[in-house]
Amino acid sequence: QVQLVESGGGLVQAGGSLRLSCAASGRPFSIKRMGWFRQVPGKERDFVATISWSSGRTYYADSVKGRFTISRDNAKVTVYLQMNSLKPEDTAVYYCALDHGLDGDGEYDYWGQGTQVTVSS
Repeated sequence: QVQLVESGGGLVQAGGSLRLSCAASGRPFSIKRMGWFRQVPGKERDFVATISWSSGRTYYADSVKGRFTISRDNAKVTVYLQMNSLKPEDTAVYYCALDHGLDGDGEYDYWGQGTQVTVSS
C-alpha cells in the first residue's frame, strides 16, 4: 500500500514563502504523475499543480502560475511545492496525490492526509 506524507505547512504572512514536501512510501510501484490540490472548508478540492514523473513536465492552475513551482526528486520519491508571494486566498489544506497510471483512468489513486497553509494579511 502506498502512503503519502506531506509536511511543510504552517502560518506565514502575505508575501512570504513556504515549501511543501510529499514523500511516497510503500511497496515498489509505478508513478505516472504527482500533484498538489487544495481545499477550503465548504468548497470542493481544487487543482494546484501537477508534474509528470518521467518527463518532469509541469502544469499549474492559473491562480498560482508564476508564484508556485512544483518539482520532484525521483530518487527520494518526493514531490515539492515551492510557494512564493503567498496571498491570504492561498489559505487552505493542501493535499498531494499520486497517479500510478496503471489503470489508464486518468485519476489520482492515492492521497495524502493534508497539511494546513494559513496566510495572514
